[in-house]
Amino acid sequence: MKLSLRARLMLRSVLMFLSIVGPGIITANADNDVGGIATYSLAGAQFGYTLLWLLIPVTLALIVTQEMCARMGAVTGKGLADLIRENFGVKVTFWVLLLFVFGDLGNTAAEFAGIASAAPILQTYVPILSQYLLVPLTAAFVFFAVTRGNYKVVERIFFGFCVVYLAYVVSGILVHPNWNDVFHQTLFPHFTPTKAYLLMAIGVIGTTISPWMQFYIQSAVVDKGVREADYPYSRMDVILGSVITDIIAFFIIVSSAATIYFYNLHAVHPLVITGAADVAAALTPLAGKFASLLFAIGLLNAAIFTASILPLSTAYYVCEAFGFERGVDNRFKDAPIFYGFYLALIVIGAGAVLIPGAPLLAIIFYSQVLNGALLPIVLVLMLLLINNKHLMGRWTNGYFFNIVAWATAIIVGVLTVVSTLQTIFPSLGS
Repeated sequence: MKLSLRARLMLRSVLMFLSIVGPGIITANADNDVGGIATYSLAGAQFGYTLLWLLIPVTLALIVTQEMCARMGAVTGKGLADLIRENFGVKVTFWVLLLFVFGDLGNTAAEFAGIASAAPILQTYVPILSQYLLVPLTAAFVFFAVTRGNYKVVERIFFGFCVVYLAYVVSGILVHPNWNDVFHQTLFPHFTPTKAYLLMAIGVIGTTISPWMQFYIQSAVVDKGVREADYPYSRMDVILGSVITDIIAFFIIVSSAATIYFYNLHAVHPLVITGAADVAAALTPLAGKFASLLFAIGLLNAAIFTASILPLSTAYYVCEAFGFERGVDNRFKDAPIFYGFYLALIVIGAGAVLIPGAPLLAIIFYSQVLNGALLPIVLVLMLLLINNKHLMGRWTNGYFFNIVAWATAIIVGVLTVVSTLQTIFPSLGS
């Protein structure tokens, strides 16, 4: 049967989108990492539904920031670290990347901390899966899964991880929240801006819009070969990925709020929640074994996914900045610095959480707060780059994108200063 011209054009558009899709959805979903799940879980457990409203402006900010980097990658054919070095010099690049490497080390350790936290729950189903077995096995899997394939193979593996996040949607439905209350707090929030609330807000922003994501998505767009003519499809990829990732975040907050927060309001012996694994364990008596298992599977999936992609992002931008060969299409001998740095981050991150008495919750939560503190730096550099007409030509930001991006940088910066002052001077938060 012969297709009409309109049908052929629609089919072509769909095929083009499928060929371009990947960087936006993968990067945004990797954002729901262990630190993100822990932060969203704590947000729901401590503040109920009162932080759900924050996901609306954060989703808009996520779309804008991710779109800017994807656009810079498509137009310039260069990664973000590359552009920072070329436009701001080696000295600025060195100090900026040094900060981000330390932040990413903490974030990588947080992913393996999540694996260690999930191990006790999974042990009830598979007794041999202690953290001392699960963490090293995961580290080996992460390294070989990424380094033994090419970009297309790695992208397909990452897409598989993205699908598993639907476990959180199912888990959120199984806890039977009061949907009227959920939507009222989302659209008409009522909250008290205490020190703890502000710190949690910074954590939510920091884990939803992480600095490392901006470097990764731009490198992924460049590696995929997206160019100006293809960019409308890449923009759709970014928007879709950002919306999906925050829908998942929404259901994580709802799951812990509908169970733990409301249980603790009236409990004689409240549940003590120190991380996402505690939420998964608490769901068994409060919402059933299936909801608990789904939450734990989602946590393990997120840990493995981001433990793969986050150190990969770090290796990309360090090698970009200093001119080393990089990319998963290369063999180890062709890009030894790239793969060696990737391996070092995995080994350090996994090794840190295997130290007896390692403060897993502190590693997870404060790595997200550090993300929030570093985010304004990378946003300012991005804004200076994308508004450079010599660099971007007709693809510079419009007024709306500049307003949203500058507002994000300023708001996060102010929240960070306020939170720091309240930590140093506790009386300010009273």
